[in-house]
Amino acid sequence: MTPQRSTGTGLEAEVPEYAGHYRLESCLGSGGMGVVHLARSTSGLRLAVKVVHAEFARDPEFRGRFRQEVAAARTVSGAFTASVVDADPEAGRPWMATLFIPGPTLAEQVKRNGPMAPAQVRRLMAGLAEALRDIHRVGVVHRDLKPSNVLLAEDGPKVIDFGISRPKDSELRTETGKLIGTPPFMAPEQFRRPREVGPAADVFALGSVLVHAATGRGPFDSDSPYIVAYQVVHDEPDLTGVPEDLAPLVLRCLAKDPEDRPTPDELMRELRSTAASYDTQAFVPDRTADDTTGQEPGQEQGPGPGPETGRAAVGVRRERRGFAGSPRGRTAAAAGALGLLVAGAFAAVQWSGDGGPATASAQPRVTAAAFDAWAVKPVAGRPAAPQCAYGAGTLFCAQSGSVYALSPVDGAVRWRRSVAQTGTAAPVLSGGLVHVATADGRELAALDPATGRTRSVRKAPAQGGWTFAGGTLLLAGADGTVTGVDSASGRTRWSGPVPGYGTPSLVSFPGDALAYATSTSGDGAWTRVAAVVPGTGAVRWEARLAGTLRPVGAEGGSVYFLGLDRVYGDARAVVRYTPGNKAVRRVALSVPRQDPQAGVRDGVVQLLASGGTLEAVDVVAGRELWQLETAVSRGSAPVSDGRCVYVTAADGRLLAVDARTGRLLGQTPPRLGGLAGALAAPVLAGGRVYAGAPDGTVFAVDGERPSDW
Repeated sequence: MTPQRSTGTGLEAEVPEYAGHYRLESCLGSGGMGVVHLARSTSGLRLAVKVVHAEFARDPEFRGRFRQEVAAARTVSGAFTASVVDADPEAGRPWMATLFIPGPTLAEQVKRNGPMAPAQVRRLMAGLAEALRDIHRVGVVHRDLKPSNVLLAEDGPKVIDFGISRPKDSELRTETGKLIGTPPFMAPEQFRRPREVGPAADVFALGSVLVHAATGRGPFDSDSPYIVAYQVVHDEPDLTGVPEDLAPLVLRCLAKDPEDRPTPDELMRELRSTAASYDTQAFVPDRTADDTTGQEPGQEQGPGPGPETGRAAVGVRRERRGFAGSPRGRTAAAAGALGLLVAGAFAAVQWSGDGGPATASAQPRVTAAAFDAWAVKPVAGRPAAPQCAYGAGTLFCAQSGSVYALSPVDGAVRWRRSVAQTGTAAPVLSGGLVHVATADGRELAALDPATGRTRSVRKAPAQGGWTFAGGTLLLAGADGTVTGVDSASGRTRWSGPVPGYGTPSLVSFPGDALAYATSTSGDGAWTRVAAVVPGTGAVRWEARLAGTLRPVGAEGGSVYFLGLDRVYGDARAVVRYTPGNKAVRRVALSVPRQDPQAGVRDGVVQLLASGGTLEAVDVVAGRELWQLETAVSRGSAPVSDGRCVYVTAADGRLLAVDARTGRLLGQTPPRLGGLAGALAAPVLAGGRVYAGAPDGTVFAVDGERPSDW
């Protein structure tokens, strides 16, 4: 049946009853060219059906454009678009039916909730880059990528509305004098040479869309489309408020010359180069165990650690108490409070285990002698935040291109090794060896803690994950197989699936003897949790808990989770599960928290949300203890010794907050430098606090006297 014809003007006259065989149930939205309706197929499948306005149905040029829209949408239909189910561009009122995708448009999301958090902007950039790659791969140029044409679905952004898209070799040209597109999101060549618009124009639009997502405005902003057009062609974009680690990529997208813009594939490679990607493969023993470089005779330098001569500390600087408490120090700290917006990794793999990062309930002790604060830069000329962990009386750190061991007393360098590229996680001390990710997370090297000599190298495939627990390295393959490997010898202890977990996510926590496999249902209604004995693979206990949950800690026989919004990932509750009596304790947060980092100490969960809100929730009492606005745009997971809560910030500050009252007790000055990737939590040992900063500094302060920092 064809749609009913319009009998008047206005929206009501635009509502037909059917489009083809599909009954139109309600209006989802109306645009300049048509109305989108919610409909259902005979089998009950929900569809979004676009029906052309009656006035345009009589325009031969528009009918030609609509036919091309249908063809383009069918061509690119896939994971990053709304799949076309049916269409009739020749009907009295042309229509097209696609799968209905629940979720707001990016424009609606930003209007309703304000600018996105840095981590969300990063995920959006990755998703849209993949979408453009697939669109361009089939020879289509979208030409109208803008916030209202991006749907935020549960499984990532979807690009919609191919109404003015073109094949790159299309003969259908833009009519002379007619501007087609949306000026704030159009590339310079769309104003200058509309007939020569290619895939690079979509990349320019991507840059503008990301600025809008991060700031709520465009990089070229004016109420006048003519002024916007002039700015696009002649002016530099305004990137104020764009996450600092994404700003260079966004700026490249907004280059005036199309040839200077990156391709979607290049964008994806750039994003991957700063993301954690820890995966698994068979154990590969080092063939020359006595050779600290891990090379075979005649080979070029490989990705395994190699030696650097000398053990003297590089750039050691003593820091006397009182600097941050001085007027000058307070000024520097206030400047740092403005924060750096730095996005997070796609999927950070929690790396902890026996002898791993000393946090929360598992704090090693060092000699409690008189202590002077110190700061060192062990690697000259490489401004990047070191990721550190404490074990065996030594501070082990990984930094871009290097792994090194420091004296916790004065920061003296005990050894240093070059690596192809470290991952974005701190080293782990397990089985008497120091384990560190190298080659952008594609390998895991085991080093002698006394000398840094390479003992073994483990390859990693493209998918999966790993964690250390109980002297065992647990490897999760993409096929769901979990392998337990002895951390010391590299021998396989066991291998097999965790029953009922297709591809489990594995985590472990300092001071806890178990590892935890989690799997969330497709609709986010429940999460299965299994406690795995690392050495044998036996399941100690299993539970099915309501909601989308992310484990954040374990102590006293209980496991703690954040209850997340299944669409946007915001934390809405803190959950504790006690397997002994199968008790579930859920404490709702007063306000949903975006991209929170969390830690647990004495039954209290501390959360640091994107934007800087630090809060403590007493799960036993079932209430929030306190909130503090820290002005930390992005920070590490909070760590507590029971007296203070410590957080490192992307601008290099270390903050100390009273664990009982939430009062700020002290903070170190900012240490600005390179872009901060994944931020390691502060390391607590013997009353001292150790941290890394983006300028490449590792520093130590007296945890007993934060007011003197």
